Amino acid sequence: MRRGGEVGFPEVTSLNALEQLIDALRCLPGVGQKSAQRMAYHLLQHDRAGAVRLSEALRAAGERVGHCDRCYTFSEAGLCEICQDEGRDARLLAVVETPADQAALERTGSYRGYYFVLQGRVSPLDGIGGREIGVSQLLERAQDGALEEVILATSFTAEGEATSHVLAQALRSRGIKATRLARGVPVGSELEYVDLGTIAHALVDRR
Repeated sequence: MRRGGEVGFPEVTSLNALEQLIDALRCLPGVGQKSAQRMAYHLLQHDRAGAVRLSEALRAAGERVGHCDRCYTFSEAGLCEICQDEGRDARLLAVVETPADQAALERTGSYRGYYFVLQGRVSPLDGIGGREIGVSQLLERAQDGALEEVILATSFTAEGEATSHVLAQALRSRGIKATRLARGVPVGSELEYVDLGTIAHALVDRR
């Protein structure tokens, strides 16, 4: 193994390289100092090949994965596979906050329309409004001739609700039908253990 100081390699001590790895791992959500240390020590002590594989995969993703020109999800091509699929229902457009939310909807197998992935969510305290999350792009997309309904599939957090409200107002002011995901009691749950807010919304959204 080549060490720092050899031709083509910077002069970096093992300690500095290890600290850099731990610091890099801390950028992951939910990973603190101790978790980052455990992961770094595991990779270096037990799985060097895995560390190299992880490094190469991260580099490839960083270089090749961008955003779809139409829906803004992750894609290596100009248009993602879903946007290229002409067999989907062009009358429906689901608006989600992140590519992860889009993937969750896809896994249900119950939605066959297209998507629009927001560039964040409304957060007045952070100075993030409709312009910052891509409302103008959404409105432009929603005004194509085939679309009949925009499904607002944002989260049910305070920011998600605010985002849904802003989008619904903007869409309806232009005569575009906007609906919101319903909330209800989770499948398999016992009513006495469900939070009161969920029960209240389930009653309002009953059918």
